[in-house]
Amino acid sequence: MNTTQIPQTSNEEFLASRVQKLGLQDIQRHLLICADPSKPICCSQAEGIVAWDYLKRRLQELKLDVPQIDRPSCVFRTKANCLRVCTQGPILVVYPDGVWYRATTPEVIERIIQEHLLNNQIVQEYVFLTHPLPQTQPMIDLP
Repeated sequence: MNTTQIPQTSNEEFLASRVQKLGLQDIQRHLLICADPSKPICCSQAEGIVAWDYLKRRLQELKLDVPQIDRPSCVFRTKANCLRVCTQGPILVVYPDGVWYRATTPEVIERIIQEHLLNNQIVQEYVFLTHPLPQTQPMIDLP
């Protein structure tokens, strides 16, 4: 079997370049959206893809997906197969705020971008849970 080994330093350099290119060190918020589900329960696969495509396109158009000179932070986005809510989807969650949105059509996503991401105003009529990430603590106490 002929396998090509990439030197570890090359892997580390490549990883470091990806971190830099994606602006991972500058993420202010991370959006996860339930889209393209393998078992479409909360919404159709087509609705999920439309929502994902809209979110991705708008973040790019507004240049929110990469740090800018006048705004050194960015918004990261991840397409999830399922966020396990399984009703009133597509579901979108904004971290670290911990705001869970339901029925995120392109129109709702635009409001989330304009009101929540750009103006720090939660779009209450689509929120079904707000649970900000707590300070990190051990899950269990070890003796």
